[in-house]
Amino acid sequence: MASPEAFDVVVQQIADQWGGLTDVVFENDPYELPDTPTEFVYVEIFGDFFDQVSIGAELRDDNLWREAGQVYLHVMTPNNTGSRRARVLAKQLVGLFRGQDIDSVTFRDASIGAGDPGRTFANYYAMTATVNFERDE
Repeated sequence: MASPEAFDVVVQQIADQWGGLTDVVFENDPYELPDTPTEFVYVEIFGDFFDQVSIGAELRDDNLWREAGQVYLHVMTPNNTGSRRARVLAKQLVGLFRGQDIDSVTFRDASIGAGDPGRTFANYYAMTATVNFERDE
């Protein structure tokens, strides 16, 4: 799991910039699926705690530490509606983070699909966009 600091930055960026285009659901948040499938985004955020990237501080903990992580943005669209709409939404989501340095989080490269085809889950098709980030502490 990502640090609370990285998690909070991602949550706030989506809240500020997504504009309610679809529902957004974060890990372990309650969400009641509608009777008729409709688009939504399921977000997972994870990171590696922490890699030491500097040396020489008197106390080891005073060196620079870097968290590297990923944001998975699972764009969920109704089954049998094709993948184009999912790709459009995934591109818009990736654009929320492209080139952004927010607080201590720097967003890096991103991909749509990451070389994997979309998948079906019950009444939904999932296209996953991935955004990599780093956070220094």
